[in-house]
Amino acid sequence: MRNGELADCSDPEIQASFKRAKSLLAQMRTMSTYDEGYRMLLEQLIPSIPQTSTILPPFHCDHGHGIIMGHHVFVNAGCTFLDGAFIRIGNYTLIGPSVQIYTPHHPLDYRERRQEKEFAYPVTIGDDCWIGGGVIVCPGVTIGDRAVVAAGSVVTKDVPADTLVAGNPAIVKRILNK
Repeated sequence: MRNGELADCSDPEIQASFKRAKSLLAQMRTMSTYDEGYRMLLEQLIPSIPQTSTILPPFHCDHGHGIIMGHHVFVNAGCTFLDGAFIRIGNYTLIGPSVQIYTPHHPLDYRERRQEKEFAYPVTIGDDCWIGGGVIVCPGVTIGDRAVVAAGSVVTKDVPADTLVAGNPAIVKRILNK
């Protein structure tokens, strides 16, 4: 799946990964971010998360180990990261509440969709970005450094660095930092 190939989601290894993540997430929902146990579970879910980065509950993901975060990343409450492919988030990036980041992509042919198979394409978010509340980031998108994505936008294509994008689909509204 992480190679962009059609993956069988009924595969026992993928199912075990789903179950592991769902178990950790269920335990995390019973805790406050101030509980020591919350941080320990978060580090089991996302093994590479730096100490300086935070994810507020509730949080949802498919696997957890497909999320690679930089330092000083803040993820607000209610986010969903479907990490069949890698989701990379750069340093000092802020992610608003209820943001959804999707890497899975299903076949377009309806007959193929009847099977438990899907593709997954990585999402990369650069350093110093601000992703507003309720944003949806679609599979395969790269958001450049210092970009701002306005609340409620749907990002279907790559976002250049130093831009403000907004809308559905998100389009460049302004050049920043000039």
